[in-house]
Amino acid sequence: MLTASHLGFRYAGIPVLHDVNLRAEPAAMLAVTGPNGSGKSTLLHLLAGVAQPAEGTVTRDPGIRVALLPQRTADIDALPLTVTECVRIGRFTPWRLPSRRDRAVVTALMERLDIAHLARRRLRELSGGQRQRTLIAQTFAQDAGVYILDEPTAALDTGSRHRVHELLTERVRDGAAIIMASHDDEESALADHTVRLAAPESSSVDPRGQA
Repeated sequence: MLTASHLGFRYAGIPVLHDVNLRAEPAAMLAVTGPNGSGKSTLLHLLAGVAQPAEGTVTRDPGIRVALLPQRTADIDALPLTVTECVRIGRFTPWRLPSRRDRAVVTALMERLDIAHLARRRLRELSGGQRQRTLIAQTFAQDAGVYILDEPTAALDTGSRHRVHELLTERVRDGAAIIMASHDDEESALADHTVRLAAPESSSVDPRGQA
């Protein structure tokens, strides 16, 4: 579905990523791990097309839709959106009104992630965990072939983490590819493969991974 070959990236001329290779397969989860500063978020932005690599290429199968859940979402936080409006963005299609299925998907995800009671609350009024669950719902509302998630459960309690992990497992079972950055060993263990970014100037793939 998505392949990265010999990716490299620099900030102000300083190498952050070098010669990173990975492949996201249908019905599989890939974890991206490594210490702070190793370039996990940068790699996810390259894979999603938000940033362009200094070296290497990212290729996607024709027609594949990619959904990205970034760590930093200041732009959307600044908008006067309610929880429902934020989740509905995931179902947006130009020149088409929301369908019955769109509404059903939004409602089901809000109930699943325990934010239905927050439907009319503004994003800026939410706690960190509530806001994160709202953004996760928006991401999974999209009919994507590849989901790219940056530390999706970092701000969540145990019950919410379990709900998100169930969603991840179900999307993989339905045929999606998931690429997830995580610091959590238990969460990373959900993945079929792992890419470990060891240092700003190098990366390695553990024995379960692909290169």
